[in-house]
Amino acid sequence: MSPLVKIRSERDQMSAVERRIADFILENSHLLRDYSSQQLANALGISQSSVVKFTQKLGFKGYPDLKYSIGEAIARSGDEAGSTVEGSGRATIGNAAQLWQRKSEAEEATRLINPPDSVQSAARTIDKSGRNGRVFLIGLGEDDIYARGFAMRLSLLGILTVHNFDTARMTANASAAGSGDVLVVFSEHGNHPALTKIARYFRERRGLVISVTRHSANPLRAIADQALLVSAHDELAYVQPLLYQSALQHLLDRIFIALCEMNDQRQALLLANLERIQQMLEP
Repeated sequence: MSPLVKIRSERDQMSAVERRIADFILENSHLLRDYSSQQLANALGISQSSVVKFTQKLGFKGYPDLKYSIGEAIARSGDEAGSTVEGSGRATIGNAAQLWQRKSEAEEATRLINPPDSVQSAARTIDKSGRNGRVFLIGLGEDDIYARGFAMRLSLLGILTVHNFDTARMTANASAAGSGDVLVVFSEHGNHPALTKIARYFRERRGLVISVTRHSANPLRAIADQALLVSAHDELAYVQPLLYQSALQHLLDRIFIALCEMNDQRQALLLANLERIQQMLEP
């Protein structure tokens, strides 16, 4: 695993000091070869021991090992220029290749924190609910885009879905939930009070809850039966949402594929539904 990918994937679980170190390394990885652990500590205004503990927590023997590993990763990627366009005075996305690389890194980090067993487990839970109950889905704001799209894909597989972007209506719908149902809650930061209350209520109805949030400690993730996690970070405020959305879509694609591959009948129904919908859309 690339050390930069590992740092990105674990960032949300770090302490405030560790996140400062992580962000500095991620933003200045191509310059790290010129920094000793003491110089890095001085640049951040922290103790040298904090830098050493940070590297050891990542699984390296010490700071020199981390620096060497990052240097190798940069050499392999051929991205010695990093993410900053020289002379601009600020970080930018210089070309399409850099954006593609950032998205690839976010998708890789997300894949690492959602190993195949986790993806298969979530797919099995949804598949079981699709056979014995219903799949409820909710997301607010931009999260609803992915809740809506995933609900459509599940419907194409013959899974009965109840999708809503209104918390009052979902609360009412959840009153009819039972032990055979599952609720998939999309919430980037996982701290919306209404969504947390709905998840709790759904569990009281003996339904299962799957949360889809960032890889951070949050109330929704804490009460979910299963947690799907997204890791996507960037210093540019207008780039970070793009990375999150790309990594989230990749994660949902993995679950969709797992659902298709665990049931031949669902594959046949998918093809039939796609053909039927196409015929209806044709003039």
